Amino acid sequence: MSNSASAPYDSQTDNPAQQSFEIRAFEAPLGAEVMGLALDKPISSTDFARIHRAHLDHHVLVFRDQRITPEQQVAFSRRFKPLQIHVLHQFALTGNPEVLIVSNIVENGKPIGLGDAGHFWHSDLSYKEKPSLGSLLHAQELPSEGGDTLFANMHLAWDTLPSPLRKAVEERRAEHTYLARYAELQARSPWRPNLSAEQIAQVKPVEHPIVRTHPETGRKALFVSEHFTTRIVGLPEDESRALLDELFAHSVLPVHQYRHRWQPHDLVFWDNRSLMHLAAGTPDNLRRKLYRTTIEGDTPF
Repeated sequence: MSNSASAPYDSQTDNPAQQSFEIRAFEAPLGAEVMGLALDKPISSTDFARIHRAHLDHHVLVFRDQRITPEQQVAFSRRFKPLQIHVLHQFALTGNPEVLIVSNIVENGKPIGLGDAGHFWHSDLSYKEKPSLGSLLHAQELPSEGGDTLFANMHLAWDTLPSPLRKAVEERRAEHTYLARYAELQARSPWRPNLSAEQIAQVKPVEHPIVRTHPETGRKALFVSEHFTTRIVGLPEDESRALLDELFAHSVLPVHQYRHRWQPHDLVFWDNRSLMHLAAGTPDNLRRKLYRTTIEGDTPF
């Protein structure tokens, strides 16, 4: 772990008691559940360091039965790094602009949240100069069926990439843009409002390495997605598209995946530098609402 990794949890001036909790790895290519930790209580620097290490080791942490407020979610998220506010500020939680409402609920004829979040495989905010370090999603209201979230391990995707593909993309960069499939999503659902000029200015296209190095572990990972990656820089369009399609297909092979089946009050914390994720879908007649906070990361290298 790099020296910079210690900064977030050295800042605590008090010394709360340590909690007794377990971290149990899933029988999957990623992920672990945290049992017995209460995030509505103060987290000691020792416990936070243990959580941080587990997050790096497992890429997804599932904190069970967390009865926390949005303010407590924001405070815990901020211990890692500053938070990022989503461009769709229309769906921010009132009084908590750092919290994005992810929901298919419509009240008074208007969506209360982003109902089609995660419709395509992606890494959160890869379209920013500093993409997200990680995201935390807290279950508020869950459907009786559906609503699962899939995660794919991009370290494994890189490690198992066939040699010809590795050579074709290792030193290349790709363009990411929030608007890549926005019109397509807008045409199929009520969840995507028209963007203002100010919002469009917040999401100008950026270029990132196709293979990024995790800033804390040094591991390499693929960093392209079907949602936000539009082209490989410096290649003809047909060649770029063919390569991207191969990368997308390989990235999300079942052997790279973990499917999260939500339980009441789950808080799920994933590493956007290591993973992609996908919302598996919820029946239209069933209500689903979750609160998301997003932690700012570093410029990919």
